[in-house]
Amino acid sequence: MLTFIGLGLYDERSITVEGQEALRDADRVFAEFYTSKLVGATLEDLESHHDLEIEVRDRAGVEQEPDEMLEAAETEDVAFLTAGDTMISTTHVDLRLRAHDRGIETRVIHGVTAQTAASSLTGLQNYRFGTATTLPFPYAHGADGLPASVTETIDDNRERGLHTVVYLDIKVGYDPTSSQNASRSDDKVGHERTDEDEYMTADVGAELLAEAYPDLVGVVVARAGSPEPVVEAAPMTELAEREFGDPLHLLVVPGECHLLEADALVELAGADRGALDIA
Repeated sequence: MLTFIGLGLYDERSITVEGQEALRDADRVFAEFYTSKLVGATLEDLESHHDLEIEVRDRAGVEQEPDEMLEAAETEDVAFLTAGDTMISTTHVDLRLRAHDRGIETRVIHGVTAQTAASSLTGLQNYRFGTATTLPFPYAHGADGLPASVTETIDDNRERGLHTVVYLDIKVGYDPTSSQNASRSDDKVGHERTDEDEYMTADVGAELLAEAYPDLVGVVVARAGSPEPVVEAAPMTELAEREFGDPLHLLVVPGECHLLEADALVELAGADRGALDIA
């Protein structure tokens, strides 16, 4: 049996009761933290809280060399942990399909996701979100300006009156001395780091988006799932000048707002009602 368990959004307590019970029943526990991670807990916190040992796999260990996990799941109860909801990433869907190819039974225990939390914290209705996109660090995509994948997604959603979740880039194991990154400038874009990992913060994301959308209202959601999340709405140029504290951050670009959604953005995020596109 291979059980996929979403750990939720913030720390070792964010897991569901069902997930915790399945985790404690597992013979072996694997995890990956390259698609996202719990910023409110270390690996040691997780192991101590759940009284178990967790074997962490990097991207290659999940996508290219999953045999150890799959072979274990043929004869034992194996748990595979990720932050958020475990099936949001196609990486994990692929792993599940590989397990099915081997005749391994699988189970999914969901966790809270950043996208649903963003809807809840901003008051924007979940059914009115369009396709999400990820904003990469400039050095990661190598093109001038914003990638077309970002602008086309925002533009297409806005034409349909839909909101857009913009996930902000995460680089696990970032090395600023590597040849790939040595030529990067020392401005703030792309230089928010925690230990060996690098997280794009919302001010950096807003600065990048302001190149194409200077007056467009964005909504910052920082540390969703934590005891004190931050939700702030303002034009991109203003958000670029603010600080939002520790990661993880994301940005929401509102589309056409219903009256209730506009009320929520004004009350919960400090938005200027006059700057919103209200139906």
